[in-house]
Amino acid sequence: MTDPTNKPRIVICIGDIHGYLTKLLNLWPNLQSQIDPESLNTATVIFLGDYCDRGPDTRKVIDFLISLPKQYPNQKHVFLSGNHDLAFAGFVGVLPGEFEAKDTWQEYADLEEREGWYKGEGYEKMHLQGRRWGGWIKVKFNAAKGFEYKGSIYDAVPTFESYGVSHGSSDLIKAVPEDHKKFLADMVWVHEEDEVCDQNVLNTLMVDCEKVKSRWKLSRCFQCTFLHDDVCIETEEGLKNCKLIAVHAGLERGKNVQEQLEFLKARDTRLPKVTDLSGRKDVWDIPKELTETIVVSGHHGKLHIEGLRLIIDEGGGLENNPVAAIVLPSMKIVRDTDNFSWFQVSRS
Repeated sequence: MTDPTNKPRIVICIGDIHGYLTKLLNLWPNLQSQIDPESLNTATVIFLGDYCDRGPDTRKVIDFLISLPKQYPNQKHVFLSGNHDLAFAGFVGVLPGEFEAKDTWQEYADLEEREGWYKGEGYEKMHLQGRRWGGWIKVKFNAAKGFEYKGSIYDAVPTFESYGVSHGSSDLIKAVPEDHKKFLADMVWVHEEDEVCDQNVLNTLMVDCEKVKSRWKLSRCFQCTFLHDDVCIETEEGLKNCKLIAVHAGLERGKNVQEQLEFLKARDTRLPKVTDLSGRKDVWDIPKELTETIVVSGHHGKLHIEGLRLIIDEGGGLENNPVAAIVLPSMKIVRDTDNFSWFQVSRS
């Protein structure tokens, strides 16, 4: 809910971390330096997924994320599932729902040899993405990324090693702590911030109709209404009220948006692949039927801001690229590599 003092609430969207704890630990104080403490402590923080793979410290990254609700009890934390995280969850057996493992393999069976799907202990009950994640890809060089694969098509070797297990070993299932399994099991596939009237606040304040009208007029002057649990962004015309949908890769154009949202909320793992978590061009743009709605994603290995379409993945899991976040309503980009403390000292 927007602050009753008419101060727009802060929403922070953090891009793909991919096992880089040092980047995450540098990004967090940079965010702290750019947001006043009161606003930060009540902010909504949306992590856009892909916490694992490529970088060396997946285990410690998840430890940090799990610790946030206790450190910042007044913040709202949202942990989206990325395609890498879904595959990790598939390997350790904590995917939501029920599915027939073999049914998830069939559509992509012709890729099994090339991708070297996992075929060790327990594979018979494993989702396709778990098998792909724990396997050994035969092609060693990833031409699209410009580096060699780290074990599997998901670059999962560093994740196994962060838990003290060799890549492709079923020992990982025992090595992953229960609180990490719960984190993986609880990740959401989509998050919405909607314009919804908060009746509880109205009841608490016991305001009459005239006071509501007065407050409405006041809030409209700030262009961010107290009655709505929406998100504000800064535009050339001032603050703009928007809904927000956060999903790791994006929403497919040409498919009914409501049906996609219902599918994502249900976390239906019977399908072999979730396009909204793993697609590329097919989920790049905002579906035409969405208006006044921010769609924010990570996944694409790019920082792309076009209107209300926000893609925040400047790192792409590459060692020399920064992890970035966007702060709403200011639309400010904050990176782990920013040296705000130096800037502030140099001006003093």
